[in-house]
Amino acid sequence: MTTTSHRSDGGGTTTTALLTGRTAAVVLAAILIAAFMELLDATIVSVAAPAIAEDLGAGETAVQWMLAGYTLSVGAGLITGGRIGDQYGRRRVFLLGLAAFTLASAGCGLAPTSGALIGMRIAQGLAGGLMIPQVFGMIRASFAPEARAKALGVYGAVLGLASVAGPLLGGILTEADLFGLGWRAIFWVNVPIAIIGLIIGIRFIPESRAQGGTGLDLPGAVLAAAAAVLLLLPLVQGRDWGWPWWGFAILACSVPVTLLFLVRERRLAGSGEQPILDPALLRVRAFTGGLSISLLFFGALGAFFLLLSLYLQFGTGRTTLETGLVILPYAVGSIITAGVGAQLAHRAGRALLVSGALMLAASQVILLLAVGDGAAPSYWALAAPLFLGGMGLGLTAPSLINVILAGIPAKDAGAAGGVLTTVTQLGNALGVAVLGAVFFAQLESSFTGGATRLTAYGDALTTILPWQIACYAAAAALMFLLPARANAAHE
Repeated sequence: MTTTSHRSDGGGTTTTALLTGRTAAVVLAAILIAAFMELLDATIVSVAAPAIAEDLGAGETAVQWMLAGYTLSVGAGLITGGRIGDQYGRRRVFLLGLAAFTLASAGCGLAPTSGALIGMRIAQGLAGGLMIPQVFGMIRASFAPEARAKALGVYGAVLGLASVAGPLLGGILTEADLFGLGWRAIFWVNVPIAIIGLIIGIRFIPESRAQGGTGLDLPGAVLAAAAAVLLLLPLVQGRDWGWPWWGFAILACSVPVTLLFLVRERRLAGSGEQPILDPALLRVRAFTGGLSISLLFFGALGAFFLLLSLYLQFGTGRTTLETGLVILPYAVGSIITAGVGAQLAHRAGRALLVSGALMLAASQVILLLAVGDGAAPSYWALAAPLFLGGMGLGLTAPSLINVILAGIPAKDAGAAGGVLTTVTQLGNALGVAVLGAVFFAQLESSFTGGATRLTAYGDALTTILPWQIACYAAAAALMFLLPARANAAHE
């Protein structure tokens, strides 16, 4: 059922319909299909990456770009996706993004080379970055307040499930070899699901847009994306290039481009226009602390499943399905604590975040001990620390942005949330670039020294685990800059 009205929700949004009953459930299903697929594709490649590398003859750098290219392009799309939807209609932009994501997924499934696959992954990410920012706007515009809260709760649960289901599903689909597709099935599975989402969306989702329109800071978006590429490109490609001087020059160029971006944003804010990032937010302790926490936390998390999967498959000889089953306890632990964390976030938000980050650090310490003895660890030796790490993730990830936003003035919460989400994606990509470079450098050194495959991959994994432990510990320390509760009053 649809209740028709023309209204403004007080946040500058206009819409012509409020959804209720079965229609609301169907629309929410279409939205959640898209959100689930986008986040699933951020992690599903991790377990399948070794099979992809062997089939396409991809090197270590190409494997890194399969993940980093996707997360970086999602972040770049998020910068402008929300504003485009506000101007041209969220339903229209959402369906355009979903259609593009479907075509890019098919392109990934057909990719004949690693370069083609990376290109399609970047296209997937840009489509996801266009699609996902519309989700919050459509829920806010199309659902009554009481239904809106429930819809956002279901949305959070689906995102939590997608983040931990990716590695397991990647292993199952690759091992099942559906229709002889092998690893390509992880991309083809998106196509029929997305088509269903498109049909539902075209039929049922109402249009909405921001009242009076909003400005689109395209030059600012280009500068922000350029700074990210200048930072990540030499980090990922540096080893293949042989670390030439011009690689470090490219890396150094990210600094002036970032400064140019900040100068432009300050000028826009001063003239009353809408910048991507209001520099005034950088003076809010919770926000600057939140940016640092997001980079450290998601940087450590971003590369973990990929590098663990390489160790398990190339080092210990496990299959893709066995690798997915090893990672399953991580998913179980996350699901167990995510609900508890969401319920307690309003009373003990910061304490939950610190506890979760320290649990993740402790899980990496235990994993380091299990891998570091040189023998292939048993299933349970791996499952125990992964279960603990999943519990830590469940306490931290669902509430992190909400606790950060609790310390930000209400008028800036929307803009700050968008920037934090983008930085989360950048942290993922940066983690893949930096930790991946350290992993593969140690792997090459171990093989040069005559190590066996098990020893070489074990050395590589134990080299990056202390860095991950340090990132989680540093994030836990910075969390004391945040408000104590998720519902703290805005200052």
